[in-house]
Amino acid sequence: MTGGAGFIGSHLVDRLLEQGAEIVCVDHFNDFYNPEIKRSNVRDHIKSARYRLVEADIRDTEAMSQTFATYPIDKIVHLAARAGVRPSIDDPLLYEDVNIKGTLCLLEQARRHRVSQFIFASSSSVYGANTKTPFSEEDRIDRTVSPYAATKYAGELMCYTYNHLHGIPTTCLRFFTVYGPRQRPEMAIHKFAQHIHEGKAIPFYGNGSTARDYTFIDDIMDGLLAALDRPFPYEVFNLGESSTVTLKELVETLERVIGKKAVIQPMDMQPGDVEITFADVSKARKLLGYSPSTSITKGLTLFNEWYVRTKGLS
Repeated sequence: MTGGAGFIGSHLVDRLLEQGAEIVCVDHFNDFYNPEIKRSNVRDHIKSARYRLVEADIRDTEAMSQTFATYPIDKIVHLAARAGVRPSIDDPLLYEDVNIKGTLCLLEQARRHRVSQFIFASSSSVYGANTKTPFSEEDRIDRTVSPYAATKYAGELMCYTYNHLHGIPTTCLRFFTVYGPRQRPEMAIHKFAQHIHEGKAIPFYGNGSTARDYTFIDDIMDGLLAALDRPFPYEVFNLGESSTVTLKELVETLERVIGKKAVIQPMDMQPGDVEITFADVSKARKLLGYSPSTSITKGLTLFNEWYVRTKGLS
């Protein structure tokens, strides 16, 4: 597993260890955000005899070759990436290098070691400024509006190419705005909650009408585990909550959950932002048995309980 010390990855490790799986976690612990957060995420994992942590960059072909030569890796869950739409506009070359070259390095290892399955973490951002909702896996995705989204689209293409040429069973999962305990600190829900608790202004982009399909981490885990259990020659699935919440509704719900009013700082819409994301999950329901069930109120309540507990606010 790559990116196994991060937000989504550490939750997947939790679930896999509970199932008795043996895990090799590759993570770079870079400085995109405080690496001590990732250290905290893996603190319990490293106590398990079925867990191995490899601190390495997925772009390092020698390190990846050594890792695959050392451990009998059968399946790859590739979660590692340089994340974020807005930062990718400022540093597109870094995003291209990590997200495309890194994915290609792993696909090469998958080919050489004949792994039985490759799962690639894609993103709802590949749909770009799509106005047809909900977003279907059959929709056109060659009109991305950020470098980050373009790298995820390129990753899907590379996955398809390696499946076509080398027969690697591959599943690409398009995640829709994942949130929950351990969410990265720069992401909207985490940042908004922190600012509301601290009485600081939250950046409010546009008029509040932009909408996202916020997906709770437990629902994403159910989809990921189902994908691991059900290999396909090559498939792409949306994993979302299949409902939308506007920015205005999100802030209002956070205010109710936290019990404190937000201070709003109006901001212009940012380049690379889209008006809406909305997942059609009918394919995942049919082929994976995926059934997301966490309402935004329940999810934000669980997130806030984690935040209060970890910050020592209770």
